[in-house]
Amino acid sequence: MMTPSRFFVLGCAFVAISGCAAMESPTSAERTKDNAGGDAKAPLFPSALFSGQAEQFDAWHCRPANQHLITAVDGDVLRLWSLHGAWRLPQAVVASGARYQDGEISFWNRGEQALVETPRGQLKCDLAARREASTRRDHPGVMFRGQGNEPGWTVELAHDAPKLTLSTDYGENVETLPYMVSVMDNDAGRVVLENANADDFFRVRIEAGACFDGMSGHPFPARVTLTMDGEQYSGCGQGIAPSA
Repeated sequence: MMTPSRFFVLGCAFVAISGCAAMESPTSAERTKDNAGGDAKAPLFPSALFSGQAEQFDAWHCRPANQHLITAVDGDVLRLWSLHGAWRLPQAVVASGARYQDGEISFWNRGEQALVETPRGQLKCDLAARREASTRRDHPGVMFRGQGNEPGWTVELAHDAPKLTLSTDYGENVETLPYMVSVMDNDAGRVVLENANADDFFRVRIEAGACFDGMSGHPFPARVTLTMDGEQYSGCGQGIAPSA
């Protein structure tokens, strides 16, 4: 019997790899266990925003539905993101390649090709891109990082306190601001952060799902929308656990 902690609900059945996303609660590694002392601490983010112990993200282009998927091998579990959510599939025994399956959903990887099976049909996928997962070595003290283009911007969430650093206009403007959590939906892998100060309002919306950088095409496990100064910017992001 499948349980919610297995990060998957068969009733979603991808809808040709789409539909709702079932999430497990954040793991101990993803709970930013290295929080510093103090009254205000950084929130716990959904596991679906992280790579786990995976060292890289793979992007797949699948036919005939023209679907784009992202995978990350986290030990004996495959983390899988579509445009509509995230899943975790345990490894299954096969004669060749690497197969991951949960119920009627499976992902069978053989080199740079993969076969995805769902109750709604079969997808044939080709490896399209690969990106090394971001780590704390790359971004010290950061538990989540989002980025976008035209104009270039980044948002970095501190691991030890509810504050973020916004860099806009290709790094010309940088400011560190406190935030409050207005939405935290672990099941959907969705987080919304806001500044309560109306004079300096911003909103950062983070959602688990396949995202591809608009310039490089690199794969990320989360979509990020930044709203500030009356403008809205779209980009991608990834959670960065202490062990990463």
